[in-house]
Order: sequence, then structure tokens, then C-alpha cells
Amino acid sequence: MSVQDSAISKHLILPPIISNYDKEFLERMQRYIIIETEKVGCTDEGPADEYFIIYRNVFDKIIEHVTAYKTILTSIKQEYDSFIETIKRGQRNAFYLHGKLKVLAAEPTTLVYHRKRVDQLEAKIRAIEANSSKIQKQLKKLRQVRGKNLVRETEQLITIPNPSRPIPGMTLAESVNLDSLNEYLTRLEEKYEEIRQQSMVKYIPQMKKNDLDEEKIRALQRRDTAEALNNKLRFRFNELFVNGDYESAAIFAVNSPRGILRNMGTMKKFKAVGKIKGKTLPLLLFFEALFSTSRAAKKSINAQLTLEGITCGLSEKRLDLVIHWVTRQRLTFSEKAGDIICQYGEQNPYSRSKCLALAQIIYNECGLHKKAVLCLCKQGQIYGALEYILQFKNFSYDDLMDIITTCPQVELINCLTHEWQGKPPSLSFCLVVLHFFSIGMKKAGINLLEELHENGKEATEKLMTTDPFCSLEGWQELAVVCIQNGFCKLSNDIISILRSQEGVSEIPPDGENIMEHVFW
Repeated sequence: MSVQDSAISKHLILPPIISNYDKEFLERMQRYIIIETEKVGCTDEGPADEYFIIYRNVFDKIIEHVTAYKTILTSIKQEYDSFIETIKRGQRNAFYLHGKLKVLAAEPTTLVYHRKRVDQLEAKIRAIEANSSKIQKQLKKLRQVRGKNLVRETEQLITIPNPSRPIPGMTLAESVNLDSLNEYLTRLEEKYEEIRQQSMVKYIPQMKKNDLDEEKIRALQRRDTAEALNNKLRFRFNELFVNGDYESAAIFAVNSPRGILRNMGTMKKFKAVGKIKGKTLPLLLFFEALFSTSRAAKKSINAQLTLEGITCGLSEKRLDLVIHWVTRQRLTFSEKAGDIICQYGEQNPYSRSKCLALAQIIYNECGLHKKAVLCLCKQGQIYGALEYILQFKNFSYDDLMDIITTCPQVELINCLTHEWQGKPPSLSFCLVVLHFFSIGMKKAGINLLEELHENGKEATEKLMTTDPFCSLEGWQELAVVCIQNGFCKLSNDIISILRSQEGVSEIPPDGENIMEHVFW
């Protein structure tokens, strides 16, 4: 066959024809691989365990589809599975041996340090023994001197006092004066009582000292037992942690006796791990275990751990977990925790109402009533906010002004500036409007003026006559503000009502020198 004939024969070879059934099967397998790898978060940085599971499932489906090669493909799959398992086992053994090698490498250095420490302690013991011998000799001498003094004092006590001997600290004239003697006796009794009290405080009986020594020994034994238990628990916890079994490590930590591992140190250890591809955040696993057992343990989680847990849950977009923790567990709330939840609600409008309700619970528990009222107002629960204000009765005028400045809702301001449930107004409508214009909240002030304008003159007159806070000068100033912002009819109504009040003269058109037109 010539070269030309062979070239022609090569071009005549056709690719294998794939049936529609096989083609649909291959496309379905390809879509399955793409969807599953996206679900578990596999990337090109390195295959995760889920990556092998996906292709193992695909391989099984191919074996079931290709019945003619089922036996040989099954054998190949078994060999691959065995090979992968061998590699994993080798990695685990290598990790274990690497840690063991580090320990063995550190043993010579540790031994040198221990020997050096032994020499230091032996030198210290020799110095202590020398000092003890010296102190014993000094004590022996002191005891001898003290014994001689006691004998001398006893001999002096046995001797009969000389009545003619002068009293120490008194002159002869004073020693024969009854008043001076009584005063001297009082001083001696006071000094005696002072010495007796000091002896009771500074000195204790020998029996009591023995009891205290025994109690100290028992306390030291309890401390040693607790330290041994602590070291044992830490070793078991570190073993789980190093092996990557973070869920079991978290459960073990929160269930440790006396809460030895329920602390910030353990939390920081989980936090340092960071995120793991295709796995739940280890720090979130720790807080889930911690908060879920807090009620059963009947111990409240401290404020710092509570704040860290809420921050972690929100960073992982697990508002459902945060809601469960706040509403059902034993936590210690703080103002910062409520602020963080409010900020999360502002960044996620869909969850805003839930975040506000959650923050209100925290603020209420912390006694931050002004922030709790603001949460109710932002949720549109105006009457709930008013009930809250009436319930606590410790809101000052400035507190209420801060609330309406932060949340300038017309309905809320109307309720606070009118009688409500038989209670007098809490704020002045006039002063609120003037305050809004003075701080640059012109839009809020105009909204209130529009509301007042629509209600008519009778409502304006009732508002002015029942206002316990604002003076007539304030209403005159408000009339000028109305003219300046196009509410001429409302300004005329206010001026008319003011004219009907005793001692008030006409307001000039230009609105200047208003205070000069009030006569009392």
C-alpha cells in the first residue's frame, strides 16, 4: 500500500457513534459533578474529601450504566479506593510521627534544663539549711535570755509593793489628788482594753493555729487535685483538637468539670483555626455547644463570651442561631451586643425587624430604656413605645427629645405632645418644632406644621392652651417660623389665639423683636 493510500485510509476512519442514551447519561453525569462541587465549595486549590466522594458516586453510576465492563471497572474502583485509603492512612501516620519527632527532638534540651534546675535547687537547699542553722542558734540564745527575764519579772511580782513609792507618771501632788487618780485610772483601763483587743486580733490560740494549718493542707490538696484534673482534660481536649475533630473538641470543652475549659482561652483557640473549606466554622461549633448547654449547666455565659458568640453568628449569617441564643439561653447581655445586632439589621434590610426586636430584648435587660424605645419606634410600634415610656416613668424631658430627634415620626410626636390615657403632655409641640428648625431638621419641622395646619384652628387652640412647657413668646416665635415657611393661615391662627390671651399685643409683620411685644 502506498503512502497516498494509507493517508486516504486514515481520513476514512470515523469517530465512534455515541447513542442518544449514552450522550444524555454523560451530560447528566457532567452536570452532577459541576453542581455537587459548587455545593461543597471545592476549588482548584486542593481536593477535599467531598471531592473524592462526588467522583466515587459518578464512577458507581458509570459501572451500573456500562454493564459489559462492570466487573473490570469494579476491580479498578476497588484498587483506587484502596490506594486513596492507604494515602490517607499514611498522611495520618506522618502527622502523628511528625509530632512525636518534635517531642523526641526536644527531650535532650529539656533534660539539660532539668539538670541545670536540679543544681540550682540543690544550691538553694544548702543555703536554706545554712540559714536555718543560724536562725536556730539565735532562737536558742533568745530563749535563754527570755527565761532569765521571766525569772526576774516573777521575783519582782512576788515582792510586796512599797506604798510610799511614787506612782509612775504622776507628781506627788497629783498622787494625793482624788480627781487626778480617777483620771489616771481611766487611762489605765482604756490602755488595758486596747491591749486586750490587740491580743485577740494579733494572736490566736495554739489549737486554732493547728486547725488553720490543717485547713491549709486540705486546700493545697484540693488545688493539686484540680490542677491534675485540669492537665488531664487539656491533654484529652488537645488530642481532639490536633486531629481536627473540632465538633467533638467543642462538646468536650463545654462539658468539662467545673467549666475548666469554658473560657476565653478555649474560644481564642477555636478562633485561631479560621475557616476550613467545605466545613462549618470551628468557632461557630464552639459557641453552638457552649450556648446550648448553658441552660442545663445553670451558669450564665459572661458578657465577653456572649458578645463574641453573637458577633460570630452574625458574621456567618446565622441570625436564626443568634435569635435562639438570645431568647432561650442564659447569657449576659451588654450595650455593645445590642448595637452590633442593630448594625446587622441596617446592613440587611430583610432582617431589620427581627434584629430590632432582638436588640430591644438586650437593651431592656441592660436597663437601656431609651434605646429600647427607639427599637420599638423604628419597628413602627408607636403605641408600644408609649406604653413602655409610661411603664418605667423615668424618662426625662431631654431623653424624650433625644428619642424624637433620632426617630422624628409625626404620630409619635403627636402622642407625646397631647394628652394620652389621661396623662398630661410629655413634650411641647411648639418647642419640638423650634428644636427641629434650630438643628437643621427642617423637613421634620415642616411635616409637623402640615399636620397642625390640616387639623384646623380648634386643634391649634387646644394644643396651645394645654401646653405646660412653652411660654407665649415661644408660640410667637413659631408664628414667625410659619410665615417664613409658607404657612400663613396657621400663623394667623396662632396670632389670633395669642391676641385672645390676656396681656399679649399684636405681633409685627417682620417678626423682629418679638419679646418686646409681651406685656405683663
